[in-house]
Amino acid sequence: MSQQVIKAGPQQLEKIKNYYKKGAVSKLPPGAVFAAKTDGCHITAYKSGKVLFQGAASYQEASRWGGTGSGSGKGKSKTSVDQHKYAPPKDISQSQLIGSDETGTGDYFGPMTVVAAHLSTAQLLEAESLGLRDSKTITDPDIKRIAPKLLKLCTYSLTVLRNEKYNKLQAEGMNQGQMKAMLHHEAIKNVIGKLRDQGDAFDGVLIDQFVKPESYFAYLAKSGKKWPSEIPIYFATKAESLHPSVAAGSILARYAFLQEMDKLSASLGVPIPKGAGPRVDEAAGEIYRSHGREALYRSVKWHFSNTQRAAK
Repeated sequence: MSQQVIKAGPQQLEKIKNYYKKGAVSKLPPGAVFAAKTDGCHITAYKSGKVLFQGAASYQEASRWGGTGSGSGKGKSKTSVDQHKYAPPKDISQSQLIGSDETGTGDYFGPMTVVAAHLSTAQLLEAESLGLRDSKTITDPDIKRIAPKLLKLCTYSLTVLRNEKYNKLQAEGMNQGQMKAMLHHEAIKNVIGKLRDQGDAFDGVLIDQFVKPESYFAYLAKSGKKWPSEIPIYFATKAESLHPSVAAGSILARYAFLQEMDKLSASLGVPIPKGAGPRVDEAAGEIYRSHGREALYRSVKWHFSNTQRAAK
């Protein structure tokens, strides 16, 4: 089984615990203070500060927290995921960038949403009072309050992959990484077009890193697309903390996801929980019983293990 290990201090450990709380499990191994499951990954945090990520998605999940101290899966340890030639320079916050981020990838219900966003120097000054930061650190009510104001300020593009199409692509062999690459590429391309039409300059693009840059470009090539070499592009984990344009993308992607979840809840007539934990299984089972298999298929990421539990 592929696995990654990181070391976390008390504050980061608490952040990790809060991030995965929807998938928390009650049975803990000796010495553990927290454990959770997501699709493709089992996370266990220990009193020592060691956090173990196990499963197919272990590398991706560990990279959310600044890389890995050690890993296995290909027979050798991995260096930090941020150590590559596409890493942003230290003064990246001074650049005029298009930032791109996504959400909904680990949620059983609801779509994957990606937003690429650009804020000019003047717009950034106006947006300062909004407190732009990673949407995972902002409550849903605050997202709904901040996002409409942000929409009026920035140049942005939203791409949405709803689950009926997601399931079709997944069944054809496309993984989440490739889906996300396509969504990011389309959103970024749209913003570049808008900025050029408006005559607005930008210095490059910063993507909140979800795969190695080489994999990102390989995914584009697999779909017949190519990154324009004349436009600088950077990748970094936790990019929301490096540049406000990525934070803006994060907030707007979350806002779009919440809107989609509200629509889904209204159409099915039941509250739809987020994440992939036990409450999600209960909701999926209720929908399966009351609306049938097809309605559930259209609403969820079918390959998640929640489907098997719901059917029972």
